[in-house]
Amino acid sequence: MTAAASALAAVRPSERQLIWQEMEFYGFIHFGMNTMTGREWGEGHDDPALFDPRDLDADQWVRALKAAGMSGVILTCKHHDGFCMWPSDATAYSVAASPWKDGKGDVVAEVADAARRHGLKFGVYLSPWDRTEASYGSGTGYDDFYVAQLTELLTRYGPVFSVWLDGANGEGPNGKRQTYDWERYYAVVRELQPDAVINVCGPDVRWCGNEAGETRPDEWSVVPRALQDAERTASRSQQADNGTFARLVRSDDQDLGSRAALTGHEDDLVWFPAEVNTSIRPGWFHHEAEDSQVRSVDELFTLYLRSVGGNSCFLLNVPPAADGRLHQADVDALAGLGRRITDFRARRIDATATVSSGTPGDIATVWPGRAKSSWRAGEDDTHPCVTLAFGRPSPVEAVVVGEDITQGQRVEHVVVRGALDGVWTTLAETGAVGYQRILTFPPTEVDTIAFQITAARDTPVLARVAAIGASS
Repeated sequence: MTAAASALAAVRPSERQLIWQEMEFYGFIHFGMNTMTGREWGEGHDDPALFDPRDLDADQWVRALKAAGMSGVILTCKHHDGFCMWPSDATAYSVAASPWKDGKGDVVAEVADAARRHGLKFGVYLSPWDRTEASYGSGTGYDDFYVAQLTELLTRYGPVFSVWLDGANGEGPNGKRQTYDWERYYAVVRELQPDAVINVCGPDVRWCGNEAGETRPDEWSVVPRALQDAERTASRSQQADNGTFARLVRSDDQDLGSRAALTGHEDDLVWFPAEVNTSIRPGWFHHEAEDSQVRSVDELFTLYLRSVGGNSCFLLNVPPAADGRLHQADVDALAGLGRRITDFRARRIDATATVSSGTPGDIATVWPGRAKSSWRAGEDDTHPCVTLAFGRPSPVEAVVVGEDITQGQRVEHVVVRGALDGVWTTLAETGAVGYQRILTFPPTEVDTIAFQITAARDTPVLARVAAIGASS
């Protein structure tokens, strides 16, 4: 290994990033004034009397997300229209001014409490753009307002795993635009919720670059620090009030972290892993006309495999309807997805692991989960390889391989081969691995699978390998 390549492998995640990565799959709930008005981007100043979801059932929301296999939920506590889902002391434009529960309701509290009851982590989305607040565009005055609301959310509702910040930035009611004081916002999060990751327009978790659920062929967690620039992310995010952006796929910026892409940035790299976010429907908020356009279980499962199996986490939006309940079509799709994920995991084939050097640890028995003892190849191992022996022929249609990312992201190329009675064939190959790659291929009967690492930045350290049997 060259010194330059080893330096790339020396960049490591924080503890909060490690914990976030292991969550793998969690939900977004877009709900608010836009739900009542049928908009995606409300213009602000809508009458609070419009907000009256008489059958709101946060437990139904969270149960549906949990049934899909999710580990957390992020709520849109305030979208761009400025209407707050909690009774904020900083503005009168909130649920406290609505007829819902006679102005005594608090959607944020209900979702946070439901998440705890059902064992999910809770996160918050607070739009920096506010189309109602008079101080928007005033500079420090608006930053004071935003920080006051952020403080309320981070001190009233228990532990928060994520603060999700987008970069939408348009005119306020005064006709002015605001320059967001991102560093000040980050400092508040670090002080009040030090274990929370700050997503997208933040330093901890990177937007994958689209909202269609697409993933790069190779997703790298070690990237140039310049990618943390929130303004750059904002300029590439949604700019208009429509639902089509959620299905738009860009093809640029496909290589963010190969050795070639990092040339010249070796002294200014960060661990900045990717999140794949998309909606179960064309829009982010519920629209009755889209009730027949909920993504199918097959499509959702494919998105899951590509994201959770592509060194990313998967954030899936599921919007409740105006009555305060998820539509049955969404509930059914989530339940179907959960069954597919459970079945996929249950088809892991028991196997005995052997390695080309060192000891295998428990990498062949922990998936899904974290290894207690990873496999580190020997320093002089020129052909690092893990082999899984099944003891009998078995039809296989996928494999899982993951690095111990506490030691950085090291693997640059893996070839997966299968053997039946000593005859070998190539099943799959991939470049970057990182936390986890799930590789699928046509069902193939084999009795042995070998994971051959053909390129790495430093000595490979694997945390998991698994073979998934074909569905019957």
